[in-house]
Amino acid sequence: MRAEQSVATPPDPQGPGALRGQVWLILQSRQAQQLFRGRTGSMDKPAIIGLVGFADRLRLIWQAARSDDPYADWWLLKIHDAIEHARQVIRNQQAELESRLGSMPAIEVSVAASLRPYRVPLQFANPYAYRGAHLLAAYDILVCAVLTARHIGVLEQEVSAALLNRCSRLLRGIFAIPQGYRFLGIDREALRADTGKSASARELMGEVPPEILSGDRRAPLVPRKVNFPSGYAGNVGLCPTSPAASTKPTYSENDDG
Repeated sequence: MRAEQSVATPPDPQGPGALRGQVWLILQSRQAQQLFRGRTGSMDKPAIIGLVGFADRLRLIWQAARSDDPYADWWLLKIHDAIEHARQVIRNQQAELESRLGSMPAIEVSVAASLRPYRVPLQFANPYAYRGAHLLAAYDILVCAVLTARHIGVLEQEVSAALLNRCSRLLRGIFAIPQGYRFLGIDREALRADTGKSASARELMGEVPPEILSGDRRAPLVPRKVNFPSGYAGNVGLCPTSPAASTKPTYSENDDG
């Protein structure tokens, strides 16, 4: 008996196309919606940086970190630590509220939800902007639980207001962190050699901690470094751009800032 010869299917020279996806943020509460857009400053009220402004400025930091700017790495770490702290605070408050709402004999509580939630597309250039969106979504869920608890008498007015104010201040503080960064076109080599705008960077943003300058301590999410020639970063101009808000937001498997 002659052995059958297997015929291999020739590989597709094109291969699979690039991956694409869509991301939407759905908010139930007015408080969370306000923190998404932020507020323009006026004579009576100071400006509030929302998620949109946070993502816009963070894009600049992400690109600078790609060019080996140690200050950008430092700021990414600050943002990471602040998000993790706020997420734990909100998580603890949410767990406590759920316990109180679920421990009332003979009363079953359904947390309030909007009849017309605010649905907005997201198209950010780096993962920490999306983590900011995760945090805002968690805050939104907490707001709904707090307002429900207040409505049915589980929380007093002053207690609920203080809780929401505390958490909203945490988010506003995080969204404002990128505003302290200044792009000066320096990299680690320039900072170590004290050349270029190193003195200006130290004056504006302080002294980079040694563990950050050495690269031993970095945020868990960082861009791939681009190995530019020495001094090249000083010739790169980066301008923050507003995140696109199309009706069909997409992200790519290769999106890295």
